[in-house]
Amino acid sequence: MDEFEIKILNMLQTEFPLESRPFLKIAQKLNLSETTVIEKVKELKKKGIIRRISGTFDSEKLGYSSLLCALRVSKENLEEVVEVINKFYGVTHNYQRDCYYNIWFTVTAASKEEIEMFLKKLRVSGKIEKMLELPKEKKFKINAVFDVRK
Repeated sequence: MDEFEIKILNMLQTEFPLESRPFLKIAQKLNLSETTVIEKVKELKKKGIIRRISGTFDSEKLGYSSLLCALRVSKENLEEVVEVINKFYGVTHNYQRDCYYNIWFTVTAASKEEIEMFLKKLRVSGKIEKMLELPKEKKFKINAVFDVRK
């Protein structure tokens, strides 16, 4: 990555301008053209360095419910279960782990009932050996910013 790509990545994480032409503001700070910044961002996305650029909302303050789940799934059923989980629009994270509970995911929905319906669908599939539902007891906000350097 070149110097400007590194600076752009750091700015996208910490000071993304909330206005109609955010890449122009970033360009002005870096003495680049808006087109250059947009092209560099496109290239970083193409390389897989940037997955997406999006806002993060406090779903609880917006009235949503969320839940962390851990599943025990046999190797034979793993792909099928993961596919079902990934199709649900409210799944924000889904990871395979090398432990007894080998699938961990977070789901957010408009209500607890909606989450319960989704989990019921997983249970009745017969593919889940065990399920842990881990509701949030206390919120810990971690500001994950990665200082991108060569």
